[in-house]
Amino acid sequence: MERGPSIRAWRPPVPGVAEVLHAHFPRHAYPSHTHDTWTLLLVDTGTVVYDLGGHEHATRRASVTLLPPHVPHDGRGATEEGFRKRVVYLEADVLDPGRSGRAVDEPTSGDPALLRRVRALHDALGRPGDELEAASDLALVVERLGAHLRGAPVADAGRDAVRDAVRDPGLAARLRELLDAHLVDGISLAEAAAELDAPPVRLVRTFRRELGISPHRYLTGRRVDAARRLLLDGVPAARVAADVGFHDQSHLTRHFKRVLGVPPGRFAARSSGSTHAR
Repeated sequence: MERGPSIRAWRPPVPGVAEVLHAHFPRHAYPSHTHDTWTLLLVDTGTVVYDLGGHEHATRRASVTLLPPHVPHDGRGATEEGFRKRVVYLEADVLDPGRSGRAVDEPTSGDPALLRRVRALHDALGRPGDELEAASDLALVVERLGAHLRGAPVADAGRDAVRDAVRDPGLAARLRELLDAHLVDGISLAEAAAELDAPPVRLVRTFRRELGISPHRYLTGRRVDAARRLLLDGVPAARVAADVGFHDQSHLTRHFKRVLGVPPGRFAARSSGSTHAR
């Protein structure tokens, strides 16, 4: 029996992202249509052939496709096996609308750094509770897309990043203090940027340059530390998750295992410092 399409679509609470779509289409052809967003497309298997601006294009392996708002396009699988794709629909004001012509002329980019960042963005968007990481990844993606739309060579696409990442220990320290102050309730990258009067991508790059880790990784590490202390005091893992700012117990478990190699329950049970475990 022939399998039908499978689709997962959601709207993550990340400013600038209108929708995310992951889909597998064994047999499907999109009619000509438009979006009021930028369409940031990865095709993981198969090939999509599409008409854009009166010219036929095809997706390429290990590449990123960017379609501009309000420009009609269609889409169809090039083989009988169909295609599997992942799409982030970006709000129209995330990128310069005046650069739409560049996207029409050259919608596909083979920039390896951009491809890595878009894949990382999808991973973060698919994990509830990791919105700060997703927003940080998005800032880097938008920076790279902006370079592509300006026609900057791949080798020069990081010029703005180098300029913005000039050492600024003071800014990094202020962001760290802000993250510490919002350990439990959290803070979005947009809120931090407004509070510190700095572009989001500058915050991400400066923090990473000064501390060696991303803001999200720093905040997660602080929360794991707080969780360890509560677990050793005998507090149940489900309560610990909420008390230290994780989305839920599975969110705590995922990051706890990544940092310490064991789930929270096993850590508490095997720690000699825990009176309740003894």
